[in-house]
Amino acid sequence: MNCPVKIKDLGFRYDRDGKNILNDISLEAKRGEITAIMGPSGSGKSTLCYCIMGIIPHIYGGELSGEVHIFNKPVLHMKVPEIATKAGIIFQDPDTQLFSPTVEDDIAFGPENLCLERNETGRRIKKSLGLVGMGKYRYSDPGCLSGGEKQLIAISSVLSLNPEVIIFDEAMSQLDEESRHRVKSIIKELKNKGKTIIIVEHETGNLDIADRLFILEDGALKEKSIKNFRTRWV
Repeated sequence: MNCPVKIKDLGFRYDRDGKNILNDISLEAKRGEITAIMGPSGSGKSTLCYCIMGIIPHIYGGELSGEVHIFNKPVLHMKVPEIATKAGIIFQDPDTQLFSPTVEDDIAFGPENLCLERNETGRRIKKSLGLVGMGKYRYSDPGCLSGGEKQLIAISSVLSLNPEVIIFDEAMSQLDEESRHRVKSIIKELKNKGKTIIIVEHETGNLDIADRLFILEDGALKEKSIKNFRTRWV
């Protein structure tokens, strides 16, 4: 069976003479599973996300070792548009992903760059907005939305590419309680659809939906018992 995300002995540093940000990291993220990665600020969580998405090394350079595979294909040998159809990422600040005059234009950007037919692009816009409950904002200006609404649109823009792997890189850190609850519900629904979910967090309160937990510290990744964290919400 194809493994959605498989990382083996991954190491990375931005500068040749600098300290490694990641050291010999290995991880498998499975289909229909929510994998959580925690760690303090500066521990390399976002760098790990960039490696999974191919942002490293295709966009950001550095010294990379080890392997990252998406569905058994090395990310190193995949082009960025191909990766985008397999894996998507939602960042902490939705403003980094929203840049068009309307919500519709933002969500259409990905499908249009894949040269999908106009009818198919329209279908994906409607479906992805429906998944996050934001259909009525299709023709709105993203700049006029609240932070939580913007994050839902950012999620929708990723879902429009129908990726099997979805990474949430501290995507709930700037949201209020109501918006966090809504995003968690969306994540659980995506899991139930068989998607592979990776959530990167530094807040333990957002881990109640996770199936597995890893701690990233000093460049090393270690699995921890999720049960020890779940007892805090019982």
